[in-house]
Amino acid sequence: MGTYEMTWDLDSIFQGGSDSEEMKEYVRKTEHLMDDLEAFIRTFTPPKNTDQTEDLNKIVEIVQMVTKQLSEFGAFVSCLSAQNVHDKKASIWQSKRSELGARLGNALTEMDQVFVQVDDDVWKSLLNQAPFKTISFVLNERRSLAKDKLEVGKESLINDLGVDGYHAWGQMYDALVAKLSIEMNGEKLSVGQASNQLDNPDRSVRKEAFDKLQETWGEVSDLFTETLNHLSGFRLQTYKHRHWENVLKEPLDYNRMSQKTLDAMWETITEYKKHYVPYMKKKAEKLGLEQLSFYDVEAPIGEADQKMSFQEGAEFIIQQFRKFSPKMADFAEMAFEKRWIEAEDRPGKQPGGFCTSFPDSGETRIFMTYSGSPSSVATLAHELGHAYHQHVMDELPELNQGYAMNVAETASTFAEMIVADAAVKEAATEAEKLVLLEDKVQRSVAFFMNIHARFLFETRFYEERKLGVVSTERLNELMTDAQKEAYVQTLDEYDPTFWASKLHFHITDVPFYNFPYTFGYLFSMGIYAKALEVGPTFEDRYIALLQDTGRMTVEELAKKHLDVDLEKKDFWVHALKLCLSDLESFMDLV
Repeated sequence: MGTYEMTWDLDSIFQGGSDSEEMKEYVRKTEHLMDDLEAFIRTFTPPKNTDQTEDLNKIVEIVQMVTKQLSEFGAFVSCLSAQNVHDKKASIWQSKRSELGARLGNALTEMDQVFVQVDDDVWKSLLNQAPFKTISFVLNERRSLAKDKLEVGKESLINDLGVDGYHAWGQMYDALVAKLSIEMNGEKLSVGQASNQLDNPDRSVRKEAFDKLQETWGEVSDLFTETLNHLSGFRLQTYKHRHWENVLKEPLDYNRMSQKTLDAMWETITEYKKHYVPYMKKKAEKLGLEQLSFYDVEAPIGEADQKMSFQEGAEFIIQQFRKFSPKMADFAEMAFEKRWIEAEDRPGKQPGGFCTSFPDSGETRIFMTYSGSPSSVATLAHELGHAYHQHVMDELPELNQGYAMNVAETASTFAEMIVADAAVKEAATEAEKLVLLEDKVQRSVAFFMNIHARFLFETRFYEERKLGVVSTERLNELMTDAQKEAYVQTLDEYDPTFWASKLHFHITDVPFYNFPYTFGYLFSMGIYAKALEVGPTFEDRYIALLQDTGRMTVEELAKKHLDVDLEKKDFWVHALKLCLSDLESFMDLV
């Protein structure tokens, strides 16, 4: 096992960064392929019988090729922007990606409308034929969703206007955030670096970081009020023309999830949240406080002397993965060896972390800023879980690789749980065990309280946005009220500008980039419990579950692989009780 580097290698994808000639040529080829697709779709007529499959098969083949190449290019540009927020050429390439994405969206819209015109009986028969049987779920889903949309000309117009409208507001947000910086101890930090100080052991450092972040976000919040209002306004106008009254329709469709499942999950969490109130009081007591503030929630309760170097963290993750899944461990080892991970702590990087896939190369890349804390090790494991999920999908048809965010978070949280559990079990002292247990409990607090606050805020914001532009002051009020409710009034100070600082509210790929995290966390609890029960033979069952994530609803997935009904509270109660076991262990030990 060699020494692992903390910076990633992007040259294995395209050499030369944002000046890459390889990338330029690749984009040109993608554009030519897009031309072919558009031309083919224009002449495509609905099959009248099951013998007319040749043209349909050709279109599906080209769609999968274009989707794969566009994902490859888009992932590369995302990595360039993340590693250096000052890379202006990467921003130009982002615009190119949006333009090509809109073209693909228009082509797919036209294709879907042709699907709608196929007679129901002919359609069913076609999907039972060899070329289409393996991707029948996705094709059927596209046809079904197309029936809910406008006629093709109007949908194409929405896609085209979205490039310099809808998506442009999201890009404007990114550009504005990239220019922000905060000075602490004579050093200029990005907002991401300053945010990392919110879990600093020293409360004075946390408070300084929080106050300066509030000041910085407050100074520019009027700008972000513009981006958020216009982004959401574009979205709501689209919904209005499609006659979609429920703002959750798009995210639920995207996550292949029913409203009943979402309601059952949040209702159960709301009922069980009271169990975390004593923990919040106990944590305040451990920190020598009467009550926690927002910037105390993630603070360590003991000395942060359990630091692991990047090398140590990597080796620990591989070791723990191997106990559950040798294949997952081998994959993680390969990712470290091939430098698929960007983890260096330096200025100029985007805040946060992500995993992105390169389907044409069969590779993935992980982006984060590694600090050596238990939380940082868990984040690294989390992103490796995402990467492994994509890895086991590589052998499937491109259309079957489109799994939604909620099940994507399942694989990542499962990986994170393996490592967090192991850390607790291998703790050298009771004091260390307490710190690590608390880190696990913190994760539940994040999913049940922080994420819930985001969901409550976004739901209420969209209802008010339907009536007109929402002011900065009102956005701050909505955010504070949502946090008070979600944290069960356990804090004495909240984060009113959180709506401005959280990238997820400004992402244009899909709205409500919040509840899937909580779903993934609790769903992975059920998977983890099953893994502990079954033992080493669970590995192949786990891979089978992951491979099904792109070709069935979450309700079907849960029924097939876990034999549970997600629309009923029973599953969620069971998952919550598993979370409470960590909470009880912590309270007993403290």
